[in-house]
Amino acid sequence: MSTTLRHAEYYDMQKVFDDLYERSENNATKGVNLYKHIILKENILLAYRNIKANTGSKTEGTDGITIDHYKMKDVDSFVNNIRKTLVDYKPNTVRRVEIPKSNGKKRPLGIPTMRDRLIQQMFKQVLEPICEAKFYKHSYGFRPNRSTHHAMARCQYLINRGRFNHVVDIDIQGFFDNVNHSKLLKQLYNIGVTDKRVLTIISKCVLWVDNKYKSISL
Repeated sequence: MSTTLRHAEYYDMQKVFDDLYERSENNATKGVNLYKHIILKENILLAYRNIKANTGSKTEGTDGITIDHYKMKDVDSFVNNIRKTLVDYKPNTVRRVEIPKSNGKKRPLGIPTMRDRLIQQMFKQVLEPICEAKFYKHSYGFRPNRSTHHAMARCQYLINRGRFNHVVDIDIQGFFDNVNHSKLLKQLYNIGVTDKRVLTIISKCVLWVDNKYKSISL
């Protein structure tokens, strides 16, 4: 059992996630109040637990704060503060760093503040089962419980099954920096995330590019 799944069961959120997955499979998420699930005390605490278990929890954002700043001395106060933040939410600026690539070039990476990471994790936990139910079953990138090993196993299966003798390697240059976020939001709606409050908050997310805010609009 994965650490993420254990955490979800500990905070009694797995039943919620399973229900959302089943609804999504049956195209029955339209009209569901997803915001209500996102701000559940259990979902907020689960997000905190998952982030704390990540090695990146010690990495500071632009505010210099790590996960240790949010020590659980008063759980109810912590939960209420997060809920209040979402009432008129505006993400903080993102710390930009460059990571060396194997070809000698550098890849820009944005590091959100810990507060924003916590909120993003809250949204991810609720939206992920809805999206997972709709994603192509043989897509392996950036998905839970999937890796390059699964992709390689699938390729090996196809090779053994038929006479495949070509491999196509395609890379989209600067995808995350150039992808059309408005289209992504529309795709999210088409998948079944129709809660306008949730979509509005997601649309407020910003990218810190060249010392300017680049907003994402619906």
